[in-house]
Amino acid sequence: MTIEIARDTDVTGGEEILTPHALAFVEELHRRFDPRRRELLAARRARRARIAAGERLDFLPETRDIREGDWHVPPPPDALSDRRVEITGPANPAKMAINALNSGARVWLADLEDASSPTWANVVGSIRNLRDAALGTLAFTSPEGREYALRDDLRRPTVVTRPRGWHLPEKHVLVDGERGAGSLVDFGLHCFHTARQLIANGHGPYYYLPKLEGHLEARLWNDVFAFAEEHLGLPAGSIRATVLIETIPAAFEMHEILYELREHASGLNAGRWDYLFSIIKVFRDAGPEFVVPDRASVSMTAPFMRAYTELLVQTCHRRGAAAMGGMAAFVPNRADPEVTAAAFEKVRADKTREANDGFDGSWVAHPDLVPICREVFDGVLGDRPNQIDRQRPEVAVTAAELLDVASAGGEVTEAGLRNNLSIAVAYTAVWLSGNGAVALHNLMEDAATAEISRSQVWQQLQHRAVLADTGRAVTPELVRRLLDEEVEELREEVDPVRFAAHYEPAARLIADLCLAEEYVDFLTLPAYELLE
Repeated sequence: MTIEIARDTDVTGGEEILTPHALAFVEELHRRFDPRRRELLAARRARRARIAAGERLDFLPETRDIREGDWHVPPPPDALSDRRVEITGPANPAKMAINALNSGARVWLADLEDASSPTWANVVGSIRNLRDAALGTLAFTSPEGREYALRDDLRRPTVVTRPRGWHLPEKHVLVDGERGAGSLVDFGLHCFHTARQLIANGHGPYYYLPKLEGHLEARLWNDVFAFAEEHLGLPAGSIRATVLIETIPAAFEMHEILYELREHASGLNAGRWDYLFSIIKVFRDAGPEFVVPDRASVSMTAPFMRAYTELLVQTCHRRGAAAMGGMAAFVPNRADPEVTAAAFEKVRADKTREANDGFDGSWVAHPDLVPICREVFDGVLGDRPNQIDRQRPEVAVTAAELLDVASAGGEVTEAGLRNNLSIAVAYTAVWLSGNGAVALHNLMEDAATAEISRSQVWQQLQHRAVLADTGRAVTPELVRRLLDEEVEELREEVDPVRFAAHYEPAARLIADLCLAEEYVDFLTLPAYELLE
């Protein structure tokens, strides 16, 4: 066997998860599928270059027959037929995993991607926790002696695991001295250790697939799934996947993505924050009509966002797949009843819009929000598990509508610029400390919101955007000054040791990314090199 774990990487549970047979499976996945993964990443870069040269995104003429054809994905398995409320969060630490499993949600999105910092301890710990959750033995005792265990008096949610995207490496797993793909490491270890038990439980190995940019990337996942089923002796089609439509290229290939996954397809999800991040990234060389206003001002009712979500619901239901709503980032503040009440109302309004638009369920980031989401979808679904039968034939979305970013309205302001800089630094610092999701200013921030924050700053600099509240243009000098001021405010909130260990390198990284001449595709790639 030529797969190895990098030295000095002993972690709790490693001897249980990193077994010879499990690593042999990961190695086989790498050898079979990593060359294609690299080719697809190169194809992403080539398409981006064509767009920079003036090519417009559009629906693919060569796949018109798929979009116009009469075909359906398989019916959802029982465990995925009712997804009216899904809670999201990392699978490590165990305390958070147990809280999610005890939340009363129908589904838990166990996140190894945007809500997880990929320290080796988190990667291995997540797989161990998910294995123990499948076995029903997951438990945790805090240093203070508080015990956390799975409750037996309520229905536990179906677990849908989100591995890392195709673009992310895993530096602790080497094959012939070459870094493994984070996606294949996460999937391989999870499927190897949990698939049979999940099937025995009446569920299955279910996955959320992030950051896909087209149907060929979905085809690769489908081939990975088919090989895993054959290699591990799992029933064909027992692996099911929901794809996050969180990139603008993928919005033009929804039908094709479902078609490529075939018997493994389960649904699509509207990943709103990464979607905005993708728009900035893909059209960073385009004109000012693609400058996204302050992210807080871009609502889901903006025409270009409505086009995206309406098309997603129509596509899913036409093909018999579930349409899943996105994250409401508001989180309650138990110390401030007024803030909590306002958050609850915003979440209720967001989920009401989704349920009335035809979504079959939606996401929340906090257990306190589960009852609100459930109540809203109960009011629309009643006793039905979903509303896939609502076909939405009246929807007719054009490429121009998907690309009409200017329809968002809104403005670029100094307040928004400051908020972006503060959030980007604060989140990156927390990520470097090993935590992938954190509440900041009563909003749940993860890698997606950090990405859009730093990307907006870069875009505003490139276009010398004028700040509506001050009349000043966004210049490197202004960004440096505001960044210094925001970092000083953060310094006052954090103890000196933590600040030096995580906030100072985070501030340097955000400065480098925002002020760079060339746009860096993912914040998490250079940040990963700083991660211990």
